[in-house]
Amino acid sequence: MAAVWQQVLAVDARYNAYRTPNFPQFRTQYIRRRSQLLRENAKAGYDPLIRKQYVKLRWQLLAQRYGPLSDQNSFRAYSNSIRSSRTTLDRMEDFEEDPRAQGARGHRRSVSRGSYQLQAQMNRAVYEERPPGCVVPTSVAEASRAMAGDTTLSENYAFAGMHHIFDQHVDNAVPKVQFANDDKHLLACCSLDGTISICQLVPSPPIVLRVLKGHTRGVTDFAWSLSNDVIVSTSLDTTMRIWATEDGKCIREIADPDGSELLCCTFQPMNNNLTVVGNGKHNVHVMNISTGKKVKGGSSKLTGRVLSLSFDSPGRILWAGDNRGSIYSFLFDMATGKLTKAKRLIVNEGSSITSISARSWISREARDPSLLVNACINKLLLYRVVDNEGTLQLKRTFQIQQSSHSISSIFCPLMSFRQGACIVTGSEDMCVYFFDVERATKAIVNKLQGHSGPVLGVGFNCDESLLASSDTTGMVIIWRREQK
Repeated sequence: MAAVWQQVLAVDARYNAYRTPNFPQFRTQYIRRRSQLLRENAKAGYDPLIRKQYVKLRWQLLAQRYGPLSDQNSFRAYSNSIRSSRTTLDRMEDFEEDPRAQGARGHRRSVSRGSYQLQAQMNRAVYEERPPGCVVPTSVAEASRAMAGDTTLSENYAFAGMHHIFDQHVDNAVPKVQFANDDKHLLACCSLDGTISICQLVPSPPIVLRVLKGHTRGVTDFAWSLSNDVIVSTSLDTTMRIWATEDGKCIREIADPDGSELLCCTFQPMNNNLTVVGNGKHNVHVMNISTGKKVKGGSSKLTGRVLSLSFDSPGRILWAGDNRGSIYSFLFDMATGKLTKAKRLIVNEGSSITSISARSWISREARDPSLLVNACINKLLLYRVVDNEGTLQLKRTFQIQQSSHSISSIFCPLMSFRQGACIVTGSEDMCVYFFDVERATKAIVNKLQGHSGPVLGVGFNCDESLLASSDTTGMVIIWRREQK
């Protein structure tokens, strides 16, 4: 049912500009509230046929009220945010009820529309064919653009005030912070003290809801499941653990197949029964968290310790980075979980690849699938994905301080839907940097100061109103966007 409510929201967003032309604030409030109500109703499980009829009727009523729009089906013909089961705004997509999209055991599989090269060409075609002034290529993009409030890039990322500071992990580095999927106020952070804390930011004052205890050594990475009911974590104690977020209990402990330190993890985006982990013995493994066993054919070896992992949106390509400067791409078989090694890129011999983030579409100016990489060379790297085997082509670099620490960076969740495009990264100079990837000079949009150690992790909530950052001293700062 997620597909239908997203279609309804896309329809409303297309007509949103016609509502109360003299009161843009109301339009923003309307589309946000509409999104919330549609998501809540989607959980009720109404008849799919009735909901599809509602979409059609909604089109007709809005067309009768405001007049017909051209290219009503553009989001079906050209939607380029690759299919995913996520319902966060940057993942909205028109899921078609196609029985071919069902994989093994009923899990949804992605339906490829061609290579990454074809995808990029389609992106450009959509952009070039639209009339002047139409800067958003799809209906679902208009929904997120409306939620962003039509602000400029500089205005939207004018973060300054500290909303809160968490210090429950003081004196131990916090390598990662991440908000729950499609959530504004639920945050998790892992620490080298061996624990994971789940924090709630609203109502005020923010609190630590629960601390997940069980690992005997530092926690190196974690990931939320798409429904936020499970967290998977990896640790230097050679185990991964599956946690129930509702009560903080450990559901399962799984030992690394090689008995090695586990350094990173990520869920398979189309099948959350599968998690990929990277270890200190240069191996990546696909693990079935329901059985606790390694998937047959789901292992491969890199040249060094595996420090970072990232899937593309449909889960067809996995990238893995090691501590010897290499990024590998793997083709992932959706039916079996098998990994096939495809490409290798040497970023810089001997430099650790500490973070990889994939994005299928950045902005109207940057329309190619992209990869954001931290690599301990005092630069943040942005690559273009040029084919369906994950081949990378360097697009540009951004100057930061990173020579030894495990710094990470992220794409901003709503950046695809306004002019320009923003990325955020930590740095060893104790600052958080915002960069506009399309600005040729003076790319820094904002710089946040307040940490007392190198900034390791950064994470946005779903509507970009809050940003979390963590450092080597154990401090976690929640930054609040300035209210205009």
